[in-house]
Amino acid sequence: MRIGSMKVKNSRILLPRVRFYAHHGVDPQEQLTGAYFHVGIEADTDFNEAMQTDRLEGTVSYADLYESIKTEMDIPSKLLEHVAGRILQRLFDDFSSISRIRLTLTKENPPMGADCREAGVEIEAER
Repeated sequence: MRIGSMKVKNSRILLPRVRFYAHHGVDPQEQLTGAYFHVGIEADTDFNEAMQTDRLEGTVSYADLYESIKTEMDIPSKLLEHVAGRILQRLFDDFSSISRIRLTLTKENPPMGADCREAGVEIEAER
């Protein structure tokens, strides 16, 4: 895409590290008490129109991305892989202009008997 004399190679919306309190985990106690999780998103989308018009309709609102992620984080699951897959599917379903997503999902202080700040998954998916 071109803007004036500038050629834009890639454009993406970033939500680098959003913190949620949720109820995910294999152990029933984890689902009962909950824990803190971090979700990071890089969503490739063409926001050329927004760059030119200064109108929200020409891009993907990061507030709307947050709401879609929150909806999935509010549904308890045993595995982070399952939660991550649901988030990816939701974002592709809710935002047709997104072509690629890189998602990270980590759990703070996972109960595994180790001094570990966080553990998680990372997935990159395309339409």
